[in-house]
Amino acid sequence: MSESGYQSDTLQDFTPEPAEARRVVVLISGSGSNLQALIDAQQHDELGGEIVAVISNQPDAYGLRRARDAGIDAVALPHREYESREAFDGALIKVIERHEPDLVVLAGFMRILTPRFVQRFLGRMLNIHPSLLPAYQGLHTHARALADGVASHGCSVHFVTEELDGGPVALQAEVAIAPDDTEDSLKAKVQAREHLIFPIAVRWFLEGRLKLAGDAATMDGTPLPPSGMRLSHADAAEELDEDAEE
Repeated sequence: MSESGYQSDTLQDFTPEPAEARRVVVLISGSGSNLQALIDAQQHDELGGEIVAVISNQPDAYGLRRARDAGIDAVALPHREYESREAFDGALIKVIERHEPDLVVLAGFMRILTPRFVQRFLGRMLNIHPSLLPAYQGLHTHARALADGVASHGCSVHFVTEELDGGPVALQAEVAIAPDDTEDSLKAKVQAREHLIFPIAVRWFLEGRLKLAGDAATMDGTPLPPSGMRLSHADAAEELDEDAEE
């Protein structure tokens, strides 16, 4: 305002609108422990966006209760009610797009996706997988790692492509396999790392730092190696307050 008392009609009492939060839709099939990690990160303002809907192909999935308890729209879309995988994916696309997501997150979604679905959300869909990809794609990863006698195992966050568990990896976390590890104990260690790195990768994407560029994941414009960024066993154990001397 000038000395003459003139008040600008464009700036006086102007309050800029807050930037709209980036929107996330999460797909689940079961208990939703990784969903809970994302909800917890959101509640601590560490997710970089807002989970606007959780969708499950299993109507009795416990993860739907987690969503409702957090005040998030919980949607059951039973796949058995559709005559084909294509019909189900078509319905799922419609439900997802109703929520206008910036990112679709697969958090234990136990469905093989059709090419149509993948292409619709290509470049804005992340999955968490319980192995150090490309090792142990598919199911029963912990049992297979123990049977092979490998020294390390872990989890990976990757972009979803038409190749099952084959999209570019963004972030991994290692766990050293102890001599007395069982399938259950190894699963628990890997899940702790999933809960650690999944919210981080989601935040990086929502902040515009993590992107899919062609057939590679990039971070701040730099292509990542095939294993993405990897958190060592010692570093992950420190973050999780575990004993790293295994």
